Amino acid sequence: MFKIFTINPGSTSTKIALFEDETKVFSKNVNHAAEKLAQYPAISDQLEYRKETIDTLLKENNISLDGVTAFVGRGGGLLAMDGGTYEVDDLVLDHAVRGANGVQHPAMLGPQIAHEYARLYHAKAYVVNPPDVDELQDLARMTGIKGVYRTVHLHALNLKETAIRHAESMNKKYEDCNFIVCHIGGGISISAHRGGKMVDGYDIVGGEGPMAPTRCGSIAVSDILKYCRDKDLGEVKQLCTRSGGFVSHLGISDALEVSSRAKGGDPYAAMLWNTMIYQIEKCIGSMAAVLHGRIDGILLGGGMVYNEDLVSQIKDTCEWIAPVTAYPGEFEMEAMAAGTVRVLSGKEELKKYSGECKFKGFDF
Repeated sequence: MFKIFTINPGSTSTKIALFEDETKVFSKNVNHAAEKLAQYPAISDQLEYRKETIDTLLKENNISLDGVTAFVGRGGGLLAMDGGTYEVDDLVLDHAVRGANGVQHPAMLGPQIAHEYARLYHAKAYVVNPPDVDELQDLARMTGIKGVYRTVHLHALNLKETAIRHAESMNKKYEDCNFIVCHIGGGISISAHRGGKMVDGYDIVGGEGPMAPTRCGSIAVSDILKYCRDKDLGEVKQLCTRSGGFVSHLGISDALEVSSRAKGGDPYAAMLWNTMIYQIEKCIGSMAAVLHGRIDGILLGGGMVYNEDLVSQIKDTCEWIAPVTAYPGEFEMEAMAAGTVRVLSGKEELKKYSGECKFKGFDF
């Protein structure tokens, strides 16, 4: 039996869970005051505070980490790579500490915290399917601007785990299936999976894809240029991840409140809610074309999938493409444990992080 401890640092919370193989035996989520986090100039400066928070949680719940086989952190700050499980070596640690990919996100703390515990308990530290997984097919990379190529930032961890689990429910291997997989939460990721690879998707950090509660989604370049005329560029960039979507329109990021207002007859909220779903459906349609219509299922995961209206609308619009299956919530903690168990049990090969972007451009 493998004992696995998983750590998932978020923007305002830290989630931890202890697994025996793939069975969760303990989990906890602690929220952090925004004022407290604001005291730290950089994300990596939060390391000691986050670790002390975890230590306190473990002590309060009489949880011992003695005998833990592996510590697994949400992988952030890394350069584009294939999907899989990677050991936290010196290079992974260095890139996580400084955010080598240029994206400052609390997921950078995942490898760092996992490494700290692994050092203390003489165990191994890993990351599984980090946010910078890049398995794009070549046709998905080219743009209409010379020297500018597409990349993706997606909820790779949850997307891949959802696909793996659904394939198992069909008594198939993930590598033998084609899926359109969506994560619909505070951010919305929509991706095409062919033969075990995530061959296309959207750069949700860069502003692609559908509108989301805090994200503007895809907008014409000319419209953005007009909007930028009297704006600070840093402020505009925040529209991609923090101040766009519902926040820009209504000043709130709570999807439940927006859907409730829509259901209650608020025309503005209804237009926003239904526009978001409409854009999700359009993106699902585009991924169907990527897969040439040969699709084993459309899978919906993430917190908003608890909303029956959202699921119903997507089914009504998209079920002609393939069966739609809802997986409300997320499997992030389970995904980190499962990926590690697959490697430790020899079912999957451990990957080594190269520290170089997977895609460096075409030869022409």
